[in-house]
Amino acid sequence: MDSTLQAQIEAYQSRLHYLIRRGQDLRNVLASDPSDAFAVTTARVWQQDIGVTINELSGGSKAHWLARSFSQAFLIRSEAGQAIQEVGPDEIVNRLLAVLELATASLSQADATSLSQRSAEAPAPRRFDFVHNQELRPVLEESYNNSRQAFERGHHDEALRTSCGILEAIVTDALEHKGMNALVSSGAPPADLPEWSFETRLTVAERAGLIRAGWVRLPAIAFGYRSEAGDTSKGKASEQDARRVSQVLHVVMRDLDPGR
Repeated sequence: MDSTLQAQIEAYQSRLHYLIRRGQDLRNVLASDPSDAFAVTTARVWQQDIGVTINELSGGSKAHWLARSFSQAFLIRSEAGQAIQEVGPDEIVNRLLAVLELATASLSQADATSLSQRSAEAPAPRRFDFVHNQELRPVLEESYNNSRQAFERGHHDEALRTSCGILEAIVTDALEHKGMNALVSSGAPPADLPEWSFETRLTVAERAGLIRAGWVRLPAIAFGYRSEAGDTSKGKASEQDARRVSQVLHVVMRDLDPGR
């Protein structure tokens, strides 16, 4: 098998394993508290990430068995065989975990050439269309992928700093679009926006109604991410730190783009 195609398969396997781990964590939280708002929002983001991966593996075809399995995970049927539209969040997580396991098993037997062809045909994800600065969108997309890959490789410091950079960039874009005149009434400091700290930008964005309070779940180490090695007084970023920042990033993305 060509080494490039083998690497492609391994990258998908790594992504699927990562999605499975995230799903298992979500399942544990939702099993104890199905109404946990943060977990429910994080689960929606997780579902979207699965959708992107399944779409790529299915070649963008909704008729592909894997794409159909993904869609059917959101439905359950009564004993009479009729579709029921509402499914509890924990049940959806369980069903999607089963789909991911099927994808993993199928991928281990996949023909490398067909996998390559399907991936080339799949549409590119467009997570940052809500960003007003169009030139920034592809940069954010690349950074998002880099952050996810760094986390999967166990490079938690890199993953955390990259996710924080994305978070600050999208919040700054929203603040700039809002305009300083409007931000002053929301308690914006007198200094120019480029001089604001990461925490100040998040605080003003919340006060201006651009985002909600989910950002306060950021670990303390995140606020020192701008330094080359992060906030060394807080130590190295842990896997939990990096995962928490990623979760907050997804929540803020949804705040800035409610239609996601």
